[in-house]
Amino acid sequence: MVEIMIISNVLLWLIVISLGVLTMALARQIGLLHERSAPLGAVISDKGPEVGDDAPEFDLEDFSTGQEVKIGGVRENGRDLLVLFLAPNCPMCNKLLPIAILMAESEHLDVVIVSDGSREEHEEYLRTHELGDIPYIVSANVGIRFQVGRVPYAILLSSDGKILSKGLVNTREHLESLVEAKITGIPTIQEYMKRHKHNHGDAAGPEELKKVGTEQA
Repeated sequence: MVEIMIISNVLLWLIVISLGVLTMALARQIGLLHERSAPLGAVISDKGPEVGDDAPEFDLEDFSTGQEVKIGGVRENGRDLLVLFLAPNCPMCNKLLPIAILMAESEHLDVVIVSDGSREEHEEYLRTHELGDIPYIVSANVGIRFQVGRVPYAILLSSDGKILSKGLVNTREHLESLVEAKITGIPTIQEYMKRHKHNHGDAAGPEELKKVGTEQA
């Protein structure tokens, strides 16, 4: 009788351990699925100036060089401007920095980084992060005027100062989708789904979303 109880307890513990391992494996797969099913384009918020509006205009100074930096209004060089909002203590923001630098070099547009906080933390941040020729602005007012609630967030402005696209940019694909919006004429993945529903009477399915994602990649 005792031996039977011991064997039963051992089997019970083996089952519990197996279930635990299975639960961990399922949790990992759910995490991977969540990453793969993230929005294909930047997630736009319903706050602040809308796409198509004239952007607020600012005359600011580069935190590092003191040179004048203009956001909004007509740009004399005729290039679009990508405004990237980040925070020194944001790991996701740091991952996007190399992408922003490459875009400034190859996408025929200008990039400016906007942040907020104490002078000391930004001085330390710039000592450990190479930005190339990208201006670095420290200003709470810019984020307030655009009503940026979370970072990383980006706004693409046309050379004549209009908002072409905007949204949260948690991945490289999100950031690149803002630039591709000018080519496709679809500023966000939400707008694509809205147009598809209007034209076809139903929500966009996986294949349609995959198509627009490919167009924006």
